[in-house]
Amino acid sequence: MRRNLVLRDGPRNPHLIAGADVAYDKPGGRCFAAVVVMRAPAMEVLETSVAERATSFPYVPGLLTFREGPALLAAFAELHTRPDLIMFDGQGYAHPRRFGLASHMGYILDIPSLGCAKSILVGEHDPLGEARGSYAWMTDRNERIGAAVRTRDLTRPIYVSPGHRIGFRAAIRLALATVTKYRVPEPTRIADILVERAKRERVAHSP
Repeated sequence: MRRNLVLRDGPRNPHLIAGADVAYDKPGGRCFAAVVVMRAPAMEVLETSVAERATSFPYVPGLLTFREGPALLAAFAELHTRPDLIMFDGQGYAHPRRFGLASHMGYILDIPSLGCAKSILVGEHDPLGEARGSYAWMTDRNERIGAAVRTRDLTRPIYVSPGHRIGFRAAIRLALATVTKYRVPEPTRIADILVERAKRERVAHSP
């Protein structure tokens, strides 16, 4: 699948942008996935979907899609709208195997995708400017794998990488276009809120 990734182009002005995130109830052995579809450029919520699945695949670094994918696919299957772009709270190409969650899920769903992670999994980058929009390329073993991107003045960067059917510069541009008043893009921020709420409610109602 990695050999078939498309790391170029991408939607120029996507109207429907989805954000996806996952959370775990470790004691209960459950995985929760949330997807929100938002209309750009206003970033208004059009649709949300939450799914819960038993966590059957063990935790193996670098293979999170096999653990989180079933719940994510179930959440996407409940959507009535097909997004033009999906943003994942995780890695895309900036991954030891060059095939992180955003790449794997984007490939399976055949929808342009990108990863917007809050921390580095692999690679390094030079210093970047303090102003919003500043970025520095991330490299690993002399290969470009993504970018550290400053989404707001004087805040910590996020780490953006293409997933599938999108290029490096397009991934940066679209990540910045979906940031409002917070550090992370609005689609993944809302997905994080939804999935944490679902987890809390499940735990509260557990025996």
